[in-house]
Amino acid sequence: MKYTIEAIENAKPGMKWDEIGCHWTLGQAYLYSKEAGNDLPNFAEVIWDDDIEAILSDCRKLGVKEFTISSTFSSLIETIARFEELGCTLDGIVRVKERYTHFGSDDRALIPAFKMTVKEA
Repeated sequence: MKYTIEAIENAKPGMKWDEIGCHWTLGQAYLYSKEAGNDLPNFAEVIWDDDIEAILSDCRKLGVKEFTISSTFSSLIETIARFEELGCTLDGIVRVKERYTHFGSDDRALIPAFKMTVKEA
């Protein structure tokens, strides 16, 4: 991983995300990429509009300057537009590794993802 989120790495079993100090959606993106072997946190699931400000706040607080979004949920264009309104840039499409391997293989498929850069607030 390009960015280590110490708050997650130092979390104790049973802690809740608010105790860790990281929005759960960002935490899941980080754990997804750590398991898959990606360089950047990857949002593979839906990102709720109400969570975007908190996610960006935590990215800045925790030192995450880039992330990817591979989710294919239907309102993704609106989500990316909101990230841009709040200080991110869309840097194009990259390929990231899927979290899971295919049965009987260690290979992970590469899937398309939007690369985002977080600007300072």
